[in-house]
Amino acid sequence: MNARILQMVALGTLAGAMAWLAWWWPESRGLALAGALPGLCWPGLHLGLQMVLMRRVVRKAGAPVPAWRTVAAAWLAEWALAVQVFGWRLPFRVHAEADGWPGDPAAGQNASPVTGQVGMVLVHGFFCNRAVWAPWLRRLKERGIACAAMTLEPAHGASIDAMVADLDACARRMAQATGQAPLIVAHSMGGLVVRAWLGRLSAQERRQLAAHVVTLATPHRGTWMARFAHGLPALQMREDSPWLQRLGPPPPEVAFSCWWSCCDNIVFPFPVATLPGQHAHRLDDVAHVQLVFDERVWRFCLELRERLQDAEVCRATSPGSSASAAMVG
Repeated sequence: MNARILQMVALGTLAGAMAWLAWWWPESRGLALAGALPGLCWPGLHLGLQMVLMRRVVRKAGAPVPAWRTVAAAWLAEWALAVQVFGWRLPFRVHAEADGWPGDPAAGQNASPVTGQVGMVLVHGFFCNRAVWAPWLRRLKERGIACAAMTLEPAHGASIDAMVADLDACARRMAQATGQAPLIVAHSMGGLVVRAWLGRLSAQERRQLAAHVVTLATPHRGTWMARFAHGLPALQMREDSPWLQRLGPPPPEVAFSCWWSCCDNIVFPFPVATLPGQHAHRLDDVAHVQLVFDERVWRFCLELRERLQDAEVCRATSPGSSASAAMVG
């Protein structure tokens, strides 16, 4: 659904700007440009407003306040990324990058994923789809690492709980294909889907289906921006919403690593993107979607997967230990 909506937005914006230019250009080039540019630049203007609001809110909350220079750099980078991700990849390239399953000859250029390894399951956030993970899928497959990203449905008008089935099917397929519990990496709302999913599983299923969870800018305690929401699932992401309170703490069988940024224009103020008792990782210079593409996050997840793989080997020789608990950090 999100792909169709974003297709209409992207094509409608472009068509509107072109129509305005064609209509006014013969009369006044200045008026033609003055009318077309705001329409084309509205994503950046919207992001800029979010940044200003974020900085004001975090200051009042006593949270770390990023410098204006840092905010401006993050804003420009997020704007450029938003055009690429929301204007092209998400609407038109949903299935351009395939998952990487063991034994699939098309899984990667350098190596095919193999069984017996810890794979990765990638979970997108609100108003996104699996295409946001395309660079991850490509790079993981090049390394011969099993990986998969699903599109969560229904995207709008339903509870976060309704999206659990898509994640469950993907995680079970990955665990069955590799013979190991996968590392789960989730962005924004995707982290809440993961927590809702884990809450439905038995302790044994959690150990079998989730080796560790890494969340990127997930509103674990809600977010100030969700106060402007008027429908599901965004309403459930309001600070201390009834849904979040019912969600409860993460289960003890699965450890979390929570990444957050001082320049996050969507999930703020600190510490809403963290979980009590779980390790938090702070960045100072990236906005909300940028967290998905940050090299520091990428390297952390690769190294974590390697440690999980090593711990899984140790666990196989010493039954009863928990790979996830050993990987907190």
